[in-house]
Amino acid sequence: MNIVVLTGAGISAESGIPVFRGADGLWEGHRFEDVATPEGFEANPALVHRFYNERRRFLLDDVEPNAAHRALAKLEERLNGKLVVVTQNIDNLHERAGSKSVLHMHGELLKSRCTSCGDVVRCWEDTGTGSRCDVCGETGTLRPHVVWFGEMPFHLHEIGLAIRDADLFVAIGTSGRVYPAAGFVTMAREGGARTLELNLETADTSGVFDESRRGPAGRLVPAWVSEVLGGDRNPH
Repeated sequence: MNIVVLTGAGISAESGIPVFRGADGLWEGHRFEDVATPEGFEANPALVHRFYNERRRFLLDDVEPNAAHRALAKLEERLNGKLVVVTQNIDNLHERAGSKSVLHMHGELLKSRCTSCGDVVRCWEDTGTGSRCDVCGETGTLRPHVVWFGEMPFHLHEIGLAIRDADLFVAIGTSGRVYPAAGFVTMAREGGARTLELNLETADTSGVFDESRRGPAGRLVPAWVSEVLGGDRNPH
């Protein structure tokens, strides 16, 4: 069985990473136009660097994968078939839990990209307007390797191929509001895949899924993984 899993902010929230909106959300104290758009970066790059430096430090110092991340890594290791994790999250919690086949459609917080030469490098340190690209030598050209509002997500071709070949599509902790990810369930259904939603709350796309289960990812995902692996071992 081939499975594509789409993960959203809900799975990382259980590790303590703030979701985007709300009183304690990621945008608290900032307009998203200022810190998550190309125009905001052009207008005030120092602010944008500071914003992502804070998030990078928090990810590295204070956050650990949770039971849902670990369960998906276990599924990838033991599944009789292929598992592809497509994540809207820019953290590295899937990889830290042990997942190897992960597509970050909205980029990665622990990478920087040079706007001059296009080189992408690992970034575990603070960056700023004086940071230098090690490849082309230009100064002040590094930006977070994340997809901002108005930019094209990464890996869409690979994601489309994976969904086309999937027998099962699962969405975990997603709002169903952000496209193109919100359209993946329809794409999966059109390709003949069964669809399952694991979510704390009803999402905008919940009605499109064959089945929806409500609850925290840390409880729902390990239970579902046990079902899948049990079925793999005893298909009858």
